[in-house]
Amino acid sequence: MKPIQVGLLGIGTVGSGTFNVLRRNQEEIRRRAGRGIEITMVADLDTARAQAVVGDHAKVVSDAREVIANPDIGIVIELIGGYGVAKALVMEAIAAGKHVVTANKALLAVHGTEIFAAAREKGVMVAFEAAVAGGIPIIKALREGLTANRIEWIAGIINGTTNFILSEMRAKGLDFAAVLKEAQRLGYAEADPTFDIEGIDAAHKATIMSAIAFGIPVQFDRAHVEGITGLHAADIVYAEQLGYRIKLLGITRRRDDGIELRVHPTLVPSKRLIANVEGAMNAVLVQADAVGTTLYYGKGAGSEPTASAVVADLVDITRLHTADPNHRVPHLAFQPDELATTPILPIELVRTSFYLRLQVADQAGVLARITGILAERGISIDALLQRPTDPDAHGTTKTDVIIMTHETVEGRMNEAIAQMQALPTVLAPIVRIRKEELN
Repeated sequence: MKPIQVGLLGIGTVGSGTFNVLRRNQEEIRRRAGRGIEITMVADLDTARAQAVVGDHAKVVSDAREVIANPDIGIVIELIGGYGVAKALVMEAIAAGKHVVTANKALLAVHGTEIFAAAREKGVMVAFEAAVAGGIPIIKALREGLTANRIEWIAGIINGTTNFILSEMRAKGLDFAAVLKEAQRLGYAEADPTFDIEGIDAAHKATIMSAIAFGIPVQFDRAHVEGITGLHAADIVYAEQLGYRIKLLGITRRRDDGIELRVHPTLVPSKRLIANVEGAMNAVLVQADAVGTTLYYGKGAGSEPTASAVVADLVDITRLHTADPNHRVPHLAFQPDELATTPILPIELVRTSFYLRLQVADQAGVLARITGILAERGISIDALLQRPTDPDAHGTTKTDVIIMTHETVEGRMNEAIAQMQALPTVLAPIVRIRKEELN
């Protein structure tokens, strides 16, 4: 059987990795797929760079639409990124009857519903394993491996840049700004790291996993997103003293009244495996009713780790290329007409535990007033620390009060924090970080 021909849009870091892995392992891949898979056409604005990567093994063009228009191309790989041009090209490829492989989590998190509907109408596949956690096969695990299960929750370290920064802050006792500069110097962080450090990248990925886990449409606009820019080295130290580590987690949880979908810094018990994932590595923890807890760990980015997922998608599509579309695995695991309308809950209705740090005047009665405010709202305290700090320029004696609470509703905690912040003896903005036991 003739090899299936593939067109590649964008041959940067992941694109070059995909081309190289596919050529290097072509015999293994052919044996698994049942026929050869060849990238025969590449589109990139930097044609000289593209030609240097592919040599004489593929035709190089500057216009992606030439690839889409080629009748011999059966699969289009989109590795351009972003929402604009990438969306237009993906939709044009689908309209032309091409299967699509993409690593574009932003595109799918925002426009996935429209893209999947167009693909169903044309009877083509959109594969996106590389869009979440790089080389970790978490999409296949959620969509196929765990299909017998009712998934209860997912918690993931799904952004390597922020995990590297938090690991360095903990190991070296440095503040965020200093570690970010080091991460940029080492190439872990982009020159403009906003999508990473503000939690947006992780929220794109969490949105996709949530849709697959619970059979709901992708709804990035309803995710609650917080980054790590406001974290202080002191809180990482205090968390460690209490037996916790701080990780930026993407969390989605099924509840009776809706779905939680949130990304934020989170205290995790140090004894949990996921708390010990360091550097730029990724890990996803899934809790399901039949299998229990499973953990997926590996490189979440990089040329060949991500290429591993792209090529796996190519193999899947090649195997199912001629199959009846109704017999393929649905894009979001559930049949399209069975997607639920379960709402994404606003953050005020989320139930979790909290870490609070209050800088207060070292006076009698201050602690009693703070704990009284929490008690008035039915918020119980799990642990409490007091740590003296240096006096200010006026000689005022201060202390840090660190409170760990039991589970409560976020809206109730917001009210308590507002009331505590108004106290004249609270001398700085209250630090609030959510805590998850991940039992």
